[in-house]
Amino acid sequence: MIAEIVSVGTELLMGQVVNTDAQFIAQRLAPLGFQVFYHTTVGDNVKRLTAVVHQAVERSDVVVFTGGLGPTDDDLTKETVASALGLTVELIPEEAERLRKHFETRGYAFTPNNLKQASFPKGAIILPNAFGTAPGCIMTAENKTAILLPGPPRELFPMFQNHVMPYLEQLSGNKLYSRELRIFGKGESTITYELSDIIESQTNPTVAPYVKTGEVSLRVTALCQNEEEGEQLARPMISEIISRLGDIVYSTVGESLPETCARMLTDDRQTLAVAESCTGGLITSELVAIPGCSTFLLEGCVAYSDAAKVSRLGVNQATLDTFGAVSEQCAREMAEGMRLSSGANYALATTGFAGPDGGTEENPVGTLYIALARPGETLVKRVSLFGERARIREHAALHAFDMLRRKLCLE
Repeated sequence: MIAEIVSVGTELLMGQVVNTDAQFIAQRLAPLGFQVFYHTTVGDNVKRLTAVVHQAVERSDVVVFTGGLGPTDDDLTKETVASALGLTVELIPEEAERLRKHFETRGYAFTPNNLKQASFPKGAIILPNAFGTAPGCIMTAENKTAILLPGPPRELFPMFQNHVMPYLEQLSGNKLYSRELRIFGKGESTITYELSDIIESQTNPTVAPYVKTGEVSLRVTALCQNEEEGEQLARPMISEIISRLGDIVYSTVGESLPETCARMLTDDRQTLAVAESCTGGLITSELVAIPGCSTFLLEGCVAYSDAAKVSRLGVNQATLDTFGAVSEQCAREMAEGMRLSSGANYALATTGFAGPDGGTEENPVGTLYIALARPGETLVKRVSLFGERARIREHAALHAFDMLRRKLCLE
């Protein structure tokens, strides 16, 4: 089947917003067997949008529209697409009531123009929006399918994954089974080079690399009839990737590094405390975002100044005078002091120069020391990073989690 993506929004044409929606959708259409021949971007203009709709439905079986589903006058997509397909939009009472309750529970005023978001063609499949007020919908006419989705990625991505994908799987007669391998320790170019023969010769399943902050994901996707068949197809590919990359593959089920550490700590009934200087609470914040963190996380402390390192963590003043705050010795004492004061089984500590100022000839900006203390043992790792301040801090937190993850694997 032939599919097409139409992105609606003058802000896209003006370059004010990067169109990540089309990329996300295209990546998920192809493995299902849909051939995507056209991506079109059109502004918020009825005449031009109408022309695009007629052209798209003439040459494609499925057209996915993004954007233009809001309550304002320039949100034209739903009405324009319906008209082009010969359908009439009407108010759906159940949707109107849902929308009113949505506004009431949040303490916002409900104005008449919001009813625009509760109007759909009769018989359309309404797609609930868990992260916004504009539902999506699926319209069909004369063997043509139009799928309308909101523009904001935080609304579109889950709507597409949870509601559109099952519909498309049924439409295509295929099902997708996916596993996400998450990797920390090598860059995308190195990983794709080491797996180049796999990637170049892939058929079913497919392997697609994705770059995340400081790490890489590989999505292994099998086209199948059911989940059992998909798992059987994907398993040998996953095993081959792991055999080549080794323990830098820290998850085969899409867990993040913080989630992996949280699960391992919980399963092993171990506790953790964190002392942060250069990361400024990032490590603790990542852990607190995980439900159930109270079962393993005892305490987090941001000891940024030298005085705080001494008074709160028990770092020896002589250590600071001799080696400085950014040193192996200081990181070691921070972790040991945090573990002893908190009573945790493990303690992580970070100290370093995140920039743009600071640094020395021996320890330039981007130098960090990460320490992990446990009873009878303290490990310290020196890390050299580059980039702006935020990037250095984010990568430092990932290195700390990876250090903890590797130690927990050995226990």
